[in-house]
Amino acid sequence: MEISNSILWLLFLVFDLCMVVVVYRLFGRVGLYGYIVMAIITANIQVVKLVNIFGLETTLGNIMYGSIFLCTDILNEIHGKKEANRAVWMGFLAMVLMTVYMQIGLKFTPSQFDEGQSGALASVFSFLPRITMGSMLAYLASQLLDVTLFANIKQRTEGRLLWLRNNASTLVSQAVDTTIFVFIGLGPLALLGMAPLIDSWQLFGAIWASSYVMKLIVALADTPFLYLARGVSRTRAALEG
Repeated sequence: MEISNSILWLLFLVFDLCMVVVVYRLFGRVGLYGYIVMAIITANIQVVKLVNIFGLETTLGNIMYGSIFLCTDILNEIHGKKEANRAVWMGFLAMVLMTVYMQIGLKFTPSQFDEGQSGALASVFSFLPRITMGSMLAYLASQLLDVTLFANIKQRTEGRLLWLRNNASTLVSQAVDTTIFVFIGLGPLALLGMAPLIDSWQLFGAIWASSYVMKLIVALADTPFLYLARGVSRTRAALEG
């Protein structure tokens, strides 16, 4: 029996957020650094695929990208703003290096027996640089904003209202992220006729709205997992103490 996109998306969302907590339980903050690197690379590959979820046209990479905000919020809450910012920059470096390395890889002349570059590699990674600038700027601006907002709200609430700083910081920064990515990453493609799927500003705006709605769902859904991660941290501290 075929699973609908919407159900599969929800299952993927729960699995991804669970894995963030599992990785943190197993490897601590170092595990979250690695998860962020993996998530940003995966999200930038999945973002080239448009899917219909709950009747909305959106990019597939929203879940993996949204889990990065959960990772940095865990780091911010438990290990401090400095560690969260370090993770953000690690993710940014991973995104830059992945893009550079794949472009170098595509420059190699493939063997006559090669079946990869002319198909999957070329279709995915030759498209990637055209949205990379928007993606990089969106990631860096929104993540640094999220870390700053989270830390400021945490300071003002004196450790209380975890749900508030998690959702407030993420929802604001995700709006910034979506705006930068759509207007810088996809806008020029629409204007230059380089993106067949974006053939009107109406659809262009619809992609912004649908992307933000999906990110909003991910942001709201990750709140219980942030509490779980904080519980994991306290349990580990008690055992070590």
